[in-house]
Amino acid sequence: MKQLVASFCLLMAFFSGLAQDFRPTFHYTPPKNWVNDPNGLVYLDGEYHLFYQYNPFGNKWGHMSWGHAVSKDLVTWETLPVALPEYPNTDGTTTMVFSGCAVVDSLNTSGFFEEGFHKGLVAIYTSHIEGKAQHQSIAYSSDKGRTWQLYEKNPVLDLGMKDFRDPNVIWYPEHNAWIMTVVKPLEYTVQFYESKDLKTWALLSEFGKQGDMTKIWECPSLIKIPVEGKGKNQSKWVLMISSGHRQKGYLAMQYFVGDFDGKQFTPQKQEEILYVDEGKDFYAGIPFSNLPPKHKKPIMIGWINDWEYANDIPTGDTWRGAFSVPREMSLRMTPNGYRLFQRPVPMFQKVMSKKALVAKNAAISGVWKVPFQGDSYDLLLVIQPQKAEGFTLRLLQSGEEATVLRYDVATQELSLDRTKSGLTDFHRRFSGIDRVKVPLRKGKLYVRVLVDKSIVEVFAQGGEKVMTNWVFPTKNAGEISIASEGSSIKVNSLSIKTF
Repeated sequence: MKQLVASFCLLMAFFSGLAQDFRPTFHYTPPKNWVNDPNGLVYLDGEYHLFYQYNPFGNKWGHMSWGHAVSKDLVTWETLPVALPEYPNTDGTTTMVFSGCAVVDSLNTSGFFEEGFHKGLVAIYTSHIEGKAQHQSIAYSSDKGRTWQLYEKNPVLDLGMKDFRDPNVIWYPEHNAWIMTVVKPLEYTVQFYESKDLKTWALLSEFGKQGDMTKIWECPSLIKIPVEGKGKNQSKWVLMISSGHRQKGYLAMQYFVGDFDGKQFTPQKQEEILYVDEGKDFYAGIPFSNLPPKHKKPIMIGWINDWEYANDIPTGDTWRGAFSVPREMSLRMTPNGYRLFQRPVPMFQKVMSKKALVAKNAAISGVWKVPFQGDSYDLLLVIQPQKAEGFTLRLLQSGEEATVLRYDVATQELSLDRTKSGLTDFHRRFSGIDRVKVPLRKGKLYVRVLVDKSIVEVFAQGGEKVMTNWVFPTKNAGEISIASEGSSIKVNSLSIKTF
């Protein structure tokens, strides 16, 4: 019996160490407990704030409150105490603080702050009473989000519904008013409201019942995004909604490009459903508000996980869930219409090691083992398939275990395969392959891959297509190899930076 107990303890210690090894290096994770949606992304006085759905008491969903972290460079984050904890009601129920946003009320439209004070933060969130109601409430802070005061007349928007959530608020200068985007998730409907003071809201219009309706709609945001190559100050409005995935049952984010006149969003005609990220582990992404002028493009952060298996990912008893690297967003006109492009923020590259050119104009026939080993890096690859049928890039490779990025020339498909990436059997829906069509540009494929121990973010063709997935390697060789299929390929350049 003693030997059995000792063996069990050794096994548990092994898995505990393994789980700790899964913690990423440059993707933010709180020191402990469960996280999901990012909330209240806002910039104020040299600090980028990341509020997020957080369980202060465990590593599975529950007791939803707002966690809080700040950064001066969008790369290194400092975890602060819980900002908005769940709170009791007089009738014995508890209000959880669900998803929402935060704004800088620099004009003191709310009247919450002293005259002349231009740094007041207001959080707009869904107040959730289990099984009874969801409505929108507000809180305010005069000390850069360190402490908060709940508005005494909450909620500020109540339709008497059990499912009505995820407010995202922007300032609309043409009307000198705030615009709220919020959803009726079970009705696949977005509503737009206007307010002069963040307290009283009037319905402007509705949008919905189109695009992806395979899953409920959540976490909407309406944002103006610049159009590349269209001259100064050219932009379009983009409505992002968290919903379903190309593959049935999984989660993703869709987007619509169109126009907003201060009252109504009018989408442009689109022949296909447009997804923000083609992987299975990017959800509930929202943009920052109040960014300084140095940022010419909006910036978004998303939750890395999928509700199909979110509570079961094998990161151990300490932490569960992570956030993407901050991404810049822009639009480009393509033969198929406007498309969203995403790239890691430039500040991210500045903290990586000096550029290491691994290969240039190299012909590869068969398998080439890249002279590099590691599990946290930023890889840039420009490759020409030439007459090959395709090629594979094997990441986090240890023998047969690897996460495989493959390009098929005939179908023009880029796939991310995690079926042999390590631990996959903790949930029947985890193992799988994601595929997306990515045409070559002048015969070349441009790929940037962020690998961070258990997270892989792929940006193809300058960020026109993106795939984000968890992987859980059980071995640590951290090798990389490239293989041609059918004929030789040309690696125009391959560089790797480490964090």
